[in-house]
This record gives sequence, C-alpha cells and structure tokens, in this order.
Amino acid sequence: MKKNLYLLIMLLIVPGILSAKFKTTHHTNIRPITATKFEVTDINHEHPKIVDLSGKNFILVSVREPGSDGEVYAVDSDGTIWWHGRISSGAPGHETHNGIFHVLLKRRFHMSSKYPDPRGIDNMDFELQFTPDGQALHLGNNRAYSHGCIHVPRQDISAVFKWAEVGTTVVVMRGHYRQFLTEEVDEFTRDVAEYDRMMGISGDY
Repeated sequence: MKKNLYLLIMLLIVPGILSAKFKTTHHTNIRPITATKFEVTDINHEHPKIVDLSGKNFILVSVREPGSDGEVYAVDSDGTIWWHGRISSGAPGHETHNGIFHVLLKRRFHMSSKYPDPRGIDNMDFELQFTPDGQALHLGNNRAYSHGCIHVPRQDISAVFKWAEVGTTVVVMRGHYRQFLTEEVDEFTRDVAEYDRMMGISGDY
C-alpha cells in the first residue's frame, strides 16, 4: 500500500518538476546583430542601444535554457570565436542574470561562501566572477543546473581562465549565438578550398 502511494505521489509531482519553466524577468534583453555587435533593450524590449565590442576580447554566454545554446564562446579582439564549449546555468528560481558585465575577480581556487561544499573542498575553481552578487563562470558539472553561476568543464574553463583578465567583458544572453560560429567555420572551409585550388592541391587526402 505504501509503495503504491509513493508511486502515485511521484507520478503527480515529478511531471511538475520536469516542466518547471524559467520565469525570471530580466532588466535587459540582448540580441546579437553580428558576432561582435549587440542590440540591448530594456525589460519591455524598448529603448534600444547598440553595443559594439569590435576590437575587444569578450566572453559570450548563451544560457542553458530552452531557446538558447547552452554554450560559452571566447571571442578575440579581431572577432574570431576561438573557443566554445557546453555549459550549464541557473536553475528555475536561480536564473543567471542577463546583461553585459565585466570580470570583477579572477581566482584559481575558491569555495562559495553562500553555497559551500559540505565536504570542505573548493567548488568554484577557475572562477571568473562577473556580478557583485557572486555570479561567475567556474569549473563545474555542465549537466547540472546551478544557483546562478555558469558551470564549465575543466578543458574549457582552464583555457578561458588563462586567456581572460580582470575587466574582460562578459555578455550573458538568452537566444542563439552559434550561427556566428557556423559562419566562421564555413568561411574557413571556403578559404582552405580556395587556397588548395590556387596551389593546385587535390581535395582528396
């Protein structure tokens, strides 16, 4: 009897948990126009302004939510997307903030003071903090939602951590950015094919 009651409760509760929606209202909305240029509007998608990051290194985070990429992109000052990787972001009720920020703190080893690991080990290594309330990119499980931070696997966060500096711009957005990476790869493929044609190199290797 108890087992059947437990199963009934799980059947009623679990679908609600699985269908939880991200409902946090953000103060800004960000839409990429090019790989380095962004339209920023207010909460009502009004009063647009253009932010051009051409000539600057920046980190772009497309959060792990429906309708977004769930990836981090590192963009060089020449506009090249030189690194990208899968991430996780804030869970419903703990959503990562939208906005254009800057790296405030850079710490190789760190434990969260708000959500410390009960085992007493560092749980925010390779930290790149970008908001005053502690949201950061850091080493973490990209298959598990966070309390607002961006979880990045070791091979990705270690590379981005070495490259980024205090003051590096961090763009956090809802929506898609991957199309610019696809364009870049397609252009590189065309350039290689053109070079091979000019040099008389066969495409069969």
